Amino acid sequence: MRVVILAGGQGTRLAEETESRPKPMVDIGGRPILWHIMKHYAKYGFKEFVIALGYRADDVKRFFVDYLSLNGDMTVELGNRAVQRHEPERDAWTVHLVDTGLDANTGGRVGRLRTLLADGPFLLTYGDGVSDVDLQSLVECHRSSGKLVTVTAVRPPSRFGGLSFDADGSVRFIEKPQIGEGWINGGFMVLEPQALDYISGDETSLEADVLERISNEGKLGAYRHEGFWQPMDTLRDVRYLRALWAAQAAPWATWR
Repeated sequence: MRVVILAGGQGTRLAEETESRPKPMVDIGGRPILWHIMKHYAKYGFKEFVIALGYRADDVKRFFVDYLSLNGDMTVELGNRAVQRHEPERDAWTVHLVDTGLDANTGGRVGRLRTLLADGPFLLTYGDGVSDVDLQSLVECHRSSGKLVTVTAVRPPSRFGGLSFDADGSVRFIEKPQIGEGWINGGFMVLEPQALDYISGDETSLEADVLERISNEGKLGAYRHEGFWQPMDTLRDVRYLRALWAAQAAPWATWR
């Protein structure tokens, strides 16, 4: 199954980081968040990616070209212009980098990938959120449901720190507890190719036009994920993810 990652938006709510690079290229621990998302998918055996590009598309293309060329140890013999690699490329990924335009909406970007997605179900997520969701269980849930689309339902992290009261009267502070109200679409979706028929053009919204219409027809399923999920919408979110990574306490790093 191919993995589609929407990586074309401008990320205006995170202007401090995205003025000079696209949002999926914002680094967490020295690697862009897009890389973290892909590592999680690859951990579950999904290693063919279709990246929908838009804003600063060349930055994303350049990352993968440099990643292929520079990753791992090497010896450079300047005299005969030879490069000897000492470590094979670890990430055996196939990455399709598709420029879907500056102004296309989320559904429109997926629609532009139609020729790569028409031969079977595919996975899809956003390029600005990480999770430790069990992707194999997600796929199994989708297959058994018979639905056209299955989304991963998550509880958003609270905007405020939480307090937990122990029996002895002590209080524990919990930073960004996963106790947000209700369930929301956290990305990490599975779609049948027939879902592409709900996309009419570049202006189509995946959420408002495609998913809402499919849900009204009773063809939308959900896989409930009670574990870690964190979007990267604000500078505070960036700092939080970087702190978790630095402390080697990143729940989404399932490949470690």
